[in-house]
Amino acid sequence: MPLQNRVDPFGEIHATPERGLFTGNRGIIHDPDAKTLLTKRWATKAWITCALRFRDVRRAPMGRNRPGGKTGWTELFFLDEVTALGAGHRPCFYCRRTSARAFASAYGHAFGAHDPKVGEIDGRLHRERLASGGQPLELDRHGLRLLPDGAMFSDGASDYAIRGGKALRWSFGGYDAISGFDELPDQEMCIITPATTLAVLAGGYRPEWHPSADQLVAKG
Repeated sequence: MPLQNRVDPFGEIHATPERGLFTGNRGIIHDPDAKTLLTKRWATKAWITCALRFRDVRRAPMGRNRPGGKTGWTELFFLDEVTALGAGHRPCFYCRRTSARAFASAYGHAFGAHDPKVGEIDGRLHRERLASGGQPLELDRHGLRLLPDGAMFSDGASDYAIRGGKALRWSFGGYDAISGFDELPDQEMCIITPATTLAVLAGGYRPEWHPSADQLVAKG
């Protein structure tokens, strides 16, 4: 049976068989003996996105991965980096240092911070991400054109990521449909991606997409 460790764009954690392109964590939020989540959904404001493979390190998901058999951080999984950013995570400075520096640089340009500290970034994201109590932004479908590539939103029935002026419908297994904004319901849309991350994306940060996004865009 799949472990409950797969994250959707809203930051909620599910049990599904698909794993995706990235892992990450929010601290220790599981019981290693039962391999189940605790009631809390984060233990730190630093929600990070990590590489699936790094220096040949192997971990047992939801296990005891620290020296002495102690509980290690809880491995979470994301379809792609676009999904992780929507959920309010940011690149890890340890295993994804180049991406983390690019994210921090775009953050600095967006908010006039010469040398932004990671605690400042995490604090802003923690106030904004929906899974930690942030308030959703809303736009009608025409306003979606104001959002950068990589932004995620929901019409209440489906979740989408924006790419090249199109809406790519999200699922745990990949993006499975593409449509123009005018093809979406004529209603208010819930903007999932935190405002800080939207500014980072608008400032030039380029997240990694699941291959299904490339396939949909290529088909038009």
